[in-house]
Amino acid sequence: MVLNNIDFTGIPDPSESNCQTTREILDLIADKWSLYIIIMLRNGPRRFNQLRRDVEGISQRMLTLTLRGLERNGLVTRTMYPTIPPRVEYELTKLSATLLTPVMGLVVWVDSNKDKIGVARQLYDDREME
Repeated sequence: MVLNNIDFTGIPDPSESNCQTTREILDLIADKWSLYIIIMLRNGPRRFNQLRRDVEGISQRMLTLTLRGLERNGLVTRTMYPTIPPRVEYELTKLSATLLTPVMGLVVWVDSNKDKIGVARQLYDDREME
């Protein structure tokens, strides 16, 4: 199938068992916080507390867990500097830098369609209230 000039023929069906890893990675990338963190790191390294301030609404625990997941999957590097107090910085890897184009494409799509989505939500909610 070809949709919007994208060829999907090589992409395995989501129901296939060999899709497990793909689903796991998509779960990580598409969760509530990972995309925000990746976007915040696009301009360079950030310290933990900078990220916590920049990613509105994230708890310290959730930021820690999300950064660990991104680091485990090779999308973020954690650099600890031997200073007092210790300084830790997080930055995107070369791998995650390749993710920025599709992520920013998604952000642009959302921004372009948020009004339409808002209308659809309102229509749905109105139907549910009847």
